[in-house]
Amino acid sequence: MSLAVALHFTMTIVFVSCENKVKDLTPPSVSQTDFLPSNCDIYYLGDTIQVHFTCMDDTELGNFNIEIHNNFDHHTHSTEAEDCDEGEEHHHGEEEHHDEDVEGAWVFNQDYAIPAGLKEYTAHIEIPVPKDILDGDYHFMLRMTDRAGWQTIKAVVIYIIVAP
Repeated sequence: MSLAVALHFTMTIVFVSCENKVKDLTPPSVSQTDFLPSNCDIYYLGDTIQVHFTCMDDTELGNFNIEIHNNFDHHTHSTEAEDCDEGEEHHHGEEEHHDEDVEGAWVFNQDYAIPAGLKEYTAHIEIPVPKDILDGDYHFMLRMTDRAGWQTIKAVVIYIIVAP
């Protein structure tokens, strides 16, 4: 076989294989019907946050990250249309805490892998709430990323309070 024929054959294979790849142009989705925790959920110091959700992607899922951080300054990331009841029972002691880097505030930040090749994945995770953190408003954030790098964020407000 001549060099020209071999080169033509190789270029044809490369061109065809590149053309057959489907571009992922859509972010993953997270089911709204089975997502836990729910917006405005209340947890006590020492409780366990039950995390449950199903995510989907048209080509392939990648990984996800869960972050929990204080909301003592009442900033927002919420993806929920519903506001929480701003009743006094959810705001124990936070009047003194207005800085995001408050000593004693809880910060949880964990990455989780999704097995390769999946288009749908259901997660069940238990996150223990430390007993020695400041109580008050917190944000629970899920960042779902597909294999192509597209990301969807789901954020809710949770309250962590001292048990009665």
